[in-house]
Amino acid sequence: MKKWLSGIILLMLVFSLAACGKTDNKATEEKEGKKETKSEEVLKIGAIPDQNAAFLQTGMDAVAKQLSEDTGMKVEFVPSVDYAALVTGFQRGEIHLAWFGGLTSVQARNLVPGAESIVQRPRDAEFKSVFITQEGSGINTLADVKGKSFTFGSESSTSGHLMPRFFLKEEGIDPNTDFNGKPNFSGSHDTTYKLIESGSFQSGALNISVWEAAVKEGKVDSSKVKVFYTTPDYYDYNWTINSNVEEVFGKGSKQKIKDSLLAMPGDSKEITDLFQTDKFIETKNDNYEKIEKVAKELEIIK
Repeated sequence: MKKWLSGIILLMLVFSLAACGKTDNKATEEKEGKKETKSEEVLKIGAIPDQNAAFLQTGMDAVAKQLSEDTGMKVEFVPSVDYAALVTGFQRGEIHLAWFGGLTSVQARNLVPGAESIVQRPRDAEFKSVFITQEGSGINTLADVKGKSFTFGSESSTSGHLMPRFFLKEEGIDPNTDFNGKPNFSGSHDTTYKLIESGSFQSGALNISVWEAAVKEGKVDSSKVKVFYTTPDYYDYNWTINSNVEEVFGKGSKQKIKDSLLAMPGDSKEITDLFQTDKFIETKNDNYEKIEKVAKELEIIK
């Protein structure tokens, strides 16, 4: 009888161990499945649509390709219809890395605790805007724009709106009342210089790097359009990384992304052409405190 009971107990132990093994295997498979799903996540990058859409797509696709090669992640550029859409996508965690202007980076970081501005171009530490007009317009100083028609770029642009508005107000000019009609918002820097060249508006302001590239490449007729004022320096564009990156892509992924950006543009002509730089450098959130202060003074952000 004792032998019979011992046999039953032994069989029960064998079945119990086998069941545990299956449970452990299932847990391991589920865990590995989660890892696999995690590795299948796509790093989505964005950029403010401040230039021609096709030109922006080409340059950002090159960035995505380089990031993918350097980090081993799947990377995709996701175009945005406007500046606000990019900030919203970043807030929702749908955009993991974005090329923002100074203002939009501040807006995005205010909405996403833990987000960081990590990389910029050297020129972004001393960025400028230019005010332009047609030759022969009679506009030679900021004071001369009073009573004239005027166009900014995008309403959310640092170099095409925020800082130009700030310097106009320092000159005693209120854009809401001192122009010939309300100021226009062109939506992008390249549209701004085209509007001035065509005579649709008598003056306007835009990003200095876009202007210099347009002149160099013959995209604007510099015999018809001139710069009449260049602003003082301020911090502007930067790569800002979402606070959810390490959770989605794993520990150390943020540093991998940063290292890849700092190694650009390498030999990529597309990246060089888009960003008008031969290297990127580190930056930090504190560098954009002045932008936030100005935006609050002008009541563009709360």
